[in-house]
Formats: sequence, C-alpha cells, structure tokens
Amino acid sequence: MRMFGRVFGGVVLAMLIVSGAAAHHGWSWAEADQMELRGTIRDIYIGPPHPTLEVETADDGLWRVELANPSQTERAGFVEGSAKVGDEIVALGNRSTDPEEKRMKAVRITVGGKTYDLYPERIKTN
Repeated sequence: MRMFGRVFGGVVLAMLIVSGAAAHHGWSWAEADQMELRGTIRDIYIGPPHPTLEVETADDGLWRVELANPSQTERAGFVEGSAKVGDEIVALGNRSTDPEEKRMKAVRITVGGKTYDLYPERIKTN
C-alpha cells in the first residue's frame, strides 16, 4: 500500500506540473488581435520562465511585455545586452484580455533599429 501511495502521489504531482505548464504557455489570456506598443524600456529581465521588459508609454504608463521562452528569445537574437534601460522600443503583440492589465505577449520587438522576431509564425501584418 505504501508503494501505491508514492506512485499515486507522483502521478498527481506530475499532472499538476504539466497542467500548470500548459496553462502558463498558452495564449488564451491574450486577445486575438495584435497591437503595436511604443515606449521606453524601464526594466529588463532575461530569464525563465519568460524574459520580460517593463515599457513606459507616453500615453498609457507602464506595460509588461513578455517575450518568448529564454531559448526561443535567444534564437531570435535578443540576448543580454541587446537592449538597455532607456532604449526606445516598438513591440508588436497580443495584449491581455483583461482591460485593467497592461500586459502584452510580444511576437516581434524592435530596439535600436534591430528587429527580433520572437514568434515569426504568429506575426500578423496588414
């Protein structure tokens, strides 16, 4: 019986981890339409689970811009030192469905004239 408890506990734990990861990595929290956000980088975090930028806009205050996972962000060319606090940025992405939340999942960012396609397959252009 003790072995069954350990196995059952392990299975439950694995299911919680997998379901949490699936919920975290989904796009269900973001609107389908894309928007462009222009502003100044106020903070940069490069690390798991997703690198993020805090971007201050002229009209709408401070936004959190989530990038792809660290490996995918690096493959796009955006690495430590690619941007610094104070740099101007243009981010294309999907904002949160919660209108009170100033949060965006970026599919493309442009900093210092260099463009980084984080999710090239998701970029919608007119």
